[in-house]
Amino acid sequence: MAGSTHSVTNQPPPLTGYDAYTADPVLVSAVERHLPPALREEAAGELAALGRTCGSAQVQEWGVLANENAPRLRTHDRYGHRVDEVDFHPSWHRLLGKGVSAGLTAAWTRPGGHVRRAAAFVLWTQVEAGNTCPLSMTHAAVPALRADPGLAAEWEPRLTSVVYDRELRPAASKAGVLFGMGMTEKQGGSDVRANTTRAVPLAESGTYALTGHKWFCSAPMSDAFLVLAQAPGGLTCFLVPRVLQDGGRNVFLLQRLKDKLGNRSNASAEVEFDGTWARRVGEEGQGVRTIIGMVAATRLDCVLGSAGLMRQAVAQAVHHCSHREAFGAKLAGRPLMRNVLADLAVESEAATTLALRLAAGHDDGGEQERALLRIAVPAAKYWVTKRCAPVAVEAAECLGGNGYVEESQLPRLVRESPLNSIWEGAGNVQALDVLRVLRREPAALDAYLREVGLARGADHRLDAAIRALLTELADLEGIEARARRVTERLALVLQGALLVRFAPSDVADAFCASRLGGDAGAAFGTLPHSLARASLVERARPTL
Repeated sequence: MAGSTHSVTNQPPPLTGYDAYTADPVLVSAVERHLPPALREEAAGELAALGRTCGSAQVQEWGVLANENAPRLRTHDRYGHRVDEVDFHPSWHRLLGKGVSAGLTAAWTRPGGHVRRAAAFVLWTQVEAGNTCPLSMTHAAVPALRADPGLAAEWEPRLTSVVYDRELRPAASKAGVLFGMGMTEKQGGSDVRANTTRAVPLAESGTYALTGHKWFCSAPMSDAFLVLAQAPGGLTCFLVPRVLQDGGRNVFLLQRLKDKLGNRSNASAEVEFDGTWARRVGEEGQGVRTIIGMVAATRLDCVLGSAGLMRQAVAQAVHHCSHREAFGAKLAGRPLMRNVLADLAVESEAATTLALRLAAGHDDGGEQERALLRIAVPAAKYWVTKRCAPVAVEAAECLGGNGYVEESQLPRLVRESPLNSIWEGAGNVQALDVLRVLRREPAALDAYLREVGLARGADHRLDAAIRALLTELADLEGIEARARRVTERLALVLQGALLVRFAPSDVADAFCASRLGGDAGAAFGTLPHSLARASLVERARPTL
């Protein structure tokens, strides 16, 4: 029997049935800016189709179901045979299949592939971030495998395929494969040189037997994994297939799945190797150098993923406040709420603009771009991923008590928001990597200064921030203790320079005043009163 005590009013419509790509002018303009004219129409069509998929009620429900029905570890079959498999809800497989078919593992095979994939990654993260982990690992395995041309020729066509094949069988019989990664161990964490997993050479050249463990193995249901182990010549990178060429299972013992704060739909495992067959990638003793290309690619994906999470959090907050009324007016029209929403929108736009600029650097491939990426990727990974959590929490607060309820989607975004700052090297690791580049690669700093120099003279606050950064870099005394401060400034100045060059003047003015000029408080919603905040909120509002 229907209730008769009240009518439901003053609630926003669901944010479904819309095109998440064309409703995001920041992402659209970034794609147009970084792609050659000949590719723009095709890319826009592909991304709009994906945007409609992301905005559909059905696909959003898949994200909810994949998150609510966490993967389950199955170590043995009914007869007692060891199988070491992970069972997922059907929605997980639907999402992963859509992600693969959308080209999220195919950036290396087409012109403008990295920019197109980056935009798609930002969109797809907004549906359910958990399934982006295997997509990211698979994409990032390509540069590592290229250390061995033979392996690359064999595996790259499978890695960059747009076919999702979930069955565990020999890779040679599959149209597409997924890759995972296992680097960290209990005793070492980020210090991978402390790894104790042993690699003993076998009779066949380039093959080894691995014995040891991995404390974190990403995407354990994958077809193959890149892992680090101690060979006779030192720490070395290896390819570990899940299924051997003869159809037998490799020794890949899943001990347990991690019980994580967020990222619930994605499995992360502890794994044991006991005579596990592996193929060497690169030379013995060059494990870190070999796998660093994979690490750099996954770090950029952390930036992209955080930008996607921020965009969805801001979209939900602006959408809610544009429909919800309080004290006789729409929330988004109240001066104080408008300040909060505008501030969040500026943060989201700065993240997306920087992330797509870095993706464009991968497409360019020139030496100056490679030098810029060596310093800009860890700086962006440090800063953008750290801004994600406060953005998600503030966006939830914009919905009031509704934002604390699972059905709003905001709690899932809040739980997901710290992940990218922790994975692939936490904040201190990124800051120390930035210092390492500053000390060893002067070309990287030169490339960075040339990039920010393109905006010099356009905003006095940006110019002052560049001068202050140069002063900071000139003083190397005790610089390790200041590594976070230096890294933060590098990221902020680069964001400011990009916004001054490419964003609407209202956005650039708000960023430079608050983030570079110091005219803001410690919390969101403290932009200077003189700014045109209404235009910032409208720019961030998704249209149904």
